[in-house]
This record gives sequence, structure tokens and C-alpha cells, in this order.
Amino acid sequence: MTGFYRTGCCEVGPDDQGVHAICVRTTQEFLEFSKSRGNDLSTPRPQWGFAGVKPGDQWCLCADRWKEALDSGMAPPVVLEATHQSALRHVTLQDLLFHALTSPTA
Repeated sequence: MTGFYRTGCCEVGPDDQGVHAICVRTTQEFLEFSKSRGNDLSTPRPQWGFAGVKPGDQWCLCADRWKEALDSGMAPPVVLEATHQSALRHVTLQDLLFHALTSPTA
């Protein structure tokens, strides 16, 4: 289940210091990039009830992690309709729109 609060939504609240606001459709390239930066999202962690993220999964990503991927040319596509508006404190609307999927199933 994605989201800081594990609700399946990219909700942001006072406890979410990572601002898990950007809903992305993960790619293999992004998962490898994230792992190389110390954030291994793909390895299952059953002890924490985490099945691991696979390419094609939708995931609520920290805004700064997405910006880091953007700056490195590795930004995964954005599901704009599911992205929280607080992401705009970290990235531009233009960047989100440029990387936006045209629909949730695109």
C-alpha cells in the first residue's frame, strides 16, 4: 500500500517530513536509480509488510526524490490526478506536466 500513511493515496500531513506527494508510475530505470541513491524500493521487506515496488506500480514518491531523479534525467512518469498539491513547493507545475501520464492507465 502506497502513501506515507499507507492509505493508497499521496496524502501529506505533519508527520510526513519526506513529503510523499508525487504519484508516479515506476520504471525499472527509476527503481535502479533510486536504489543507487540509497532508497531501495524494489526489494521486498516481508518483516515490514512491504512487497517491494515493481515496474509499472503506482507509488507515492517523496517530492525531493522525484526532483533528484528529474535533475538526473531519470524522473518516472507522474500520475498528475493523484499527486498532492504540496508537491508544488518542491517542483514546478511545468515539470510535473511535462512528465505527466495522459491517463491513469496510459
